[in-house]
Amino acid sequence: MLFLLGVMEGLIGCFQFSHAIGAVPVAALAFCVVIFVTCLLGGLGMGSPMGALVPAFGWFLASVVLTMPTAAGSVIVTDTTAGKWYLYGGAASAGVGVVLTFALSRRAGRWPRRVGAWPR
Repeated sequence: MLFLLGVMEGLIGCFQFSHAIGAVPVAALAFCVVIFVTCLLGGLGMGSPMGALVPAFGWFLASVVLTMPTAAGSVIVTDTTAGKWYLYGGAASAGVGVVLTFALSRRAGRWPRRVGAWPR
């Protein structure tokens, strides 16, 4: 379900990222926040960084597929400021969500710390 949520966020985001107020790409920035929150809450809810990685992968897959040009030459995510914020900011937000989930779950004691050699 988290994968499908990430795909849906990527699908909706690719078509709606360009809404802006003046020169500020508000929708692109909002989608960056949404994917960050999805990854963070997915990881914390499952108690594992994998819960954060799954929606991030779904978002990334949908966004990359919809960014590729078609045979007719049209592109959905354009090379504009809003498009760059959506793609690069969304990827960075998803990455930060995954790393933050790993750090928080490790701090909460869900991941064992390696003290010595692995048991044999």
